[in-house]
Amino acid sequence: RRWRSGPPERPPVTGVRFTAVLPEGALAGVDGDAVKRLVAEADRLMAGRAEFFGVVRDDMADPDWQSDPKTGRRAPLEHAFDVPYRDEEAVGDIKQIWEPSRHQYLTVLAAAYALTGNDRYAERVAAHLRSWWEANPPLRGAHWVSGIELGIRLLSWVWIRRLLDGWAGAPALFEENPVALDQIWHHQRWLATFPSRGSSANNHAVAEAAGQLAASCAFGWFPYSPRWRADALRDLDRHLRANTFLSGINRELASEYHGLVLELGLAALAEADAAGVTVPTTTRLVLLRMTDALAAVVDDRLRPPRQGDADDGHGLVLDGPDTDRWGSLLATGEAVFGRLGWWPEVPGANVRTPLLASLTEPYGEGVARPESRPAHFADAGLTVLRGPGGIWCRCDGGPHGFLSIAAHAHADALSVEVRHDGVDVLADPGTYCYHGLPEWRSYFRSTLGHNTLEAGGRDQSVSGGPFLWTRHATTRVLKVDADGEEAARWCAEHDGYRPLLHRRQVEVAYESREVRVVDTVSGDRREVRLAFHLGPDITAELEGSRARLSWTRDGEDRSAVLDLPAGLTWRAHRGENGPPLGWYSPGFGRKVPSTTLVGSGSVDGTAEFTTVLGFDG
Repeated sequence: RRWRSGPPERPPVTGVRFTAVLPEGALAGVDGDAVKRLVAEADRLMAGRAEFFGVVRDDMADPDWQSDPKTGRRAPLEHAFDVPYRDEEAVGDIKQIWEPSRHQYLTVLAAAYALTGNDRYAERVAAHLRSWWEANPPLRGAHWVSGIELGIRLLSWVWIRRLLDGWAGAPALFEENPVALDQIWHHQRWLATFPSRGSSANNHAVAEAAGQLAASCAFGWFPYSPRWRADALRDLDRHLRANTFLSGINRELASEYHGLVLELGLAALAEADAAGVTVPTTTRLVLLRMTDALAAVVDDRLRPPRQGDADDGHGLVLDGPDTDRWGSLLATGEAVFGRLGWWPEVPGANVRTPLLASLTEPYGEGVARPESRPAHFADAGLTVLRGPGGIWCRCDGGPHGFLSIAAHAHADALSVEVRHDGVDVLADPGTYCYHGLPEWRSYFRSTLGHNTLEAGGRDQSVSGGPFLWTRHATTRVLKVDADGEEAARWCAEHDGYRPLLHRRQVEVAYESREVRVVDTVSGDRREVRLAFHLGPDITAELEGSRARLSWTRDGEDRSAVLDLPAGLTWRAHRGENGPPLGWYSPGFGRKVPSTTLVGSGSVDGTAEFTTVLGFDG
């Protein structure tokens, strides 16, 4: 009510300067190929072309900040707390509206200016910032609704000012501009007043603290700046620890959010180090563990699991979309923490790593780290079994999700992902959407939407809304032997269908190059469905209970045979809409048809179903 009557006024600020510049020689350390990729993307942006969540836009030379190009709707410019941002009929797809206003495409243009000295990139950045500030006054409209948006936007502004430091117009755009000072102050004041709390204190809280810390370090021009900085540093440390298992895996058990939180944490750490602010040892230790955990779980092509929700969110973008996100993160981890001998090699180079590393104090010497690549993360229930020829198998035996609502969890207990040389063979279908399409949201987070067993026609955990689970299945890992002499093995069970119990054993046999999955169901009579989702590159020919799989990798034909349990009736589904079945989401807002094999039947008492995936050659 107090803020509705009128937001607080910014205290007067005079004579401030921006001093959080890059160290001398930092830009010279960027690889030439990375610069070429960056400039190519910057030129596409200068031509007004960009893509957000599968929607290609050609209006980015002069964007409408309230418009959703997917639905054609515009968000109302009313008081922020009155904007019904989850109502697509009233607002449009809020993710389409929010994403450009994270201003991460402007950090790309600013980086292009810093590395080429071409003023046209800087001038475009300045024009868009002035346009945004004018169109989005404090507390008006959709861009003042969610703290994660404000936090990430502040982080972008810090890097924009840093990368434009050589441009003559930078001071007039930022520290000498009362409108910019108002925006920076109100963003920080908002974050200090309305932090995410309780069951919402997930990756949103990390983003809020990271943005607040970055801004209060680099834009420490206000009377409240020291207090904001101290509070943000404390909150960042607290939320990083709360959001991360001791093993280093993100507690939301959503791989993309592991990447987002790690990016945000590394960017905030760089700002604190650059400002000479003492950072708690626990902050660095959590980020180190997260980096080692990421190095441990990626496949041979540096792809992490596709577990839980994914909305393609990034903490700091300084490269074009052709730069591999996970390779970039591991490269930054290597520069800041040092690589271990078992880490995968990271090919190529990127812009972000040398610039972030130039601001960050090295850490890791003398810290206990894994001597060999971990395969089982007991606290997270995440296990990766590996076999010859690039066989990678992720087994899910962990908690349902983070906190009581488990917002970004899927009903995927005991699910498996299997890849061969980085290709999804038995795939996790992904996420596709959050708002506006409830049937699709339900499908992509359902039990049937994963490589596991559904009983009684319902999910293992009970959903209470698109970001809420009211009952969580409890999973227990019974045995892990990831380094057996002849095979790697895993076994777990869950109680989501009690009194019926579902137990699954997975074995990756080295000599035969087979993945064997044995499902045991015991309890009362139920109808069951066992689903196996094939990756979008896989062609399948189903004959009875045998599916012959084929695909191409690097111009070479590959194949496998999937022997399915004969006690079930098997059907292949592909690209079906009513209800959804047979889809794969390669990224947020995008879906492509893929083949899903579903076996149906009934059990009464105890039944066992054996599936064998054998790779040829």
